[in-house]
Amino acid sequence: MAKQPHLLVEEGDVHGTAILPGDPGRVGRIASQCDSEDLVAENREYRVVNAVYEGTPLTICSTGIGCPSAAIAVEELSRVGVDTFLRCGTTGALQRGIEIGDMVVATAAGKEEGTSKRYESANYPAVASYDCLHALVEASEARGEDVHVGAIVSDDAFYNETDEVVADWEAAGLLAVEMEAATLFALARRRGLRAGAVCTVDGNLVEGTQKGETDAGELPEKARNNVERAIGITLDAAVALE
Repeated sequence: MAKQPHLLVEEGDVHGTAILPGDPGRVGRIASQCDSEDLVAENREYRVVNAVYEGTPLTICSTGIGCPSAAIAVEELSRVGVDTFLRCGTTGALQRGIEIGDMVVATAAGKEEGTSKRYESANYPAVASYDCLHALVEASEARGEDVHVGAIVSDDAFYNETDEVVADWEAAGLLAVEMEAATLFALARRRGLRAGAVCTVDGNLVEGTQKGETDAGELPEKARNNVERAIGITLDAAVALE
């Protein structure tokens, strides 16, 4: 198969399991917890690295922000051999008592985004694969994390999440909001792939704490290395899924 036009990878370049952070800078943070790493390709928001963690080969690929670029990553990686996708990201909590630094493992994601709706009806569920869900929950609990398991929502409009919208999400019992999982889950189901997502909380919208608005010195201890801990959970899950 020809080299993919955005990720610049071809068959044989990547492994069967891919960890998907949004931020290209987070690829290196994930790779730093692995035993080895090798840069495969880098283009636009996509940085692709192969790594080995506890004997398990895996690929790390950033997706950028939002469902459109995440869909491109999933489409192109699946065409060259990836069949398991684990999103590792950050999220804003939507329920009181979920603290900055907690972990959220998504069972499903509401489609408050446009990309998945170009593939299928908004009525079709965007759900995590059971084995990925189980592996992420088990890894979280084994590490002693405060983990919340349930439905989240994926939204396109970061700067238009009004009080009314947030209140509706809260009333629906949705745990958190992020920007990629719905399309990841929907595409994986349609393509016969496996997908899961763990996100660490970086703010709580119903309690009035937004991403970047809390001084680092005021954060609880578990919020100060939360991304690294989410990475560890994702890596452990990748090993369990091998």
